[in-house]
Amino acid sequence: MANALDGVAAMRLAELQDAAGVKQVPTRNGFGEGVIEAGKGNRNVLAICADLSESTRMLGFKEALPDQYIEIGVSEQMLVAMAAGMASTGKVPFIASYAMFNPGRSWEQVRTTMALNETNVKIAGAHAGVSVGPDGATHQAIEDIAIMRCIPHMTVVVPCDSIQTKRATLAVAAMNGPVYLRFGREKTPVVTTEETPFELGKAQIFREGKDVAIVVCGILVYNALIAARKLARDGIECMVVNNHTVKPMDEKTIVEAAERCGAVVTVEEHQISGGMGSRVAEILAQRRPTPIEFVGVADQFGQSGDPAELIEHYGMGSSAIEAAVRRAIARKELRPS
Repeated sequence: MANALDGVAAMRLAELQDAAGVKQVPTRNGFGEGVIEAGKGNRNVLAICADLSESTRMLGFKEALPDQYIEIGVSEQMLVAMAAGMASTGKVPFIASYAMFNPGRSWEQVRTTMALNETNVKIAGAHAGVSVGPDGATHQAIEDIAIMRCIPHMTVVVPCDSIQTKRATLAVAAMNGPVYLRFGREKTPVVTTEETPFELGKAQIFREGKDVAIVVCGILVYNALIAARKLARDGIECMVVNNHTVKPMDEKTIVEAAERCGAVVTVEEHQISGGMGSRVAEILAQRRPTPIEFVGVADQFGQSGDPAELIEHYGMGSSAIEAAVRRAIARKELRPS
């Protein structure tokens, strides 16, 4: 199938999934490494931060490339406006804050100053999802994919682990146009390797299967792989699609997965309404109507707590994914042949 991993990458992925004590690294670390590499390779790459350089992992860039770093303070709307102006002169600004504040607080500037003019600004939205943990609802961006994917010209990328976040950072630095790159705070499993392919706009088949396609983005890719392995013990074979580019989405792979499996489950650390799964549903409604179940936050705000416990509480753990797969199969079996 298109975009399946090559043999070596697939073998290494399987080894990581089967290893006890899988390595865990925050996805924000991958961003920090990637933006430094991008800045060293292109002096037009700038890092501009809203008083959160350590949290967003821009601190390393500040220390390595001080002439390309700007600290603007707690002023997210000005952060976007200034970056858009710099982009108009040929600069490639990466602008970082917590996702709840940028794009959350600065959305109008993102829409009008950044995207309407198709400026080459890259938003680094850190601390996304309920896995921010004890910071609570005010800092847990679970609506950000929805508000960004509806903006024309905007590319939206949600990598699955720290290695892929670094790859995505370098990829968006090399492309022209406005981008929203979403990543998290907490340590999460590393499921890819340096050899794992990555291309913007191309979903990846991390596991083959014929019964249900689990289409997932972000850190919950690992939970989807665990759920698929458990379901396989009962004879249910799930395809797992790492759908890292939410916009523009890889429609071909999504449709092919639905045609092969006949049922789909979408998984994301975001509100179910308006997120990645909603876009999958839009595509399938037009091109290949398919029974679909959604795993995500069900129209609620977050709360303070342990990150892993919050993932479970809001129905995004591997057991919740398993249950959604079984519901999808039941719906598939009710459809006339």
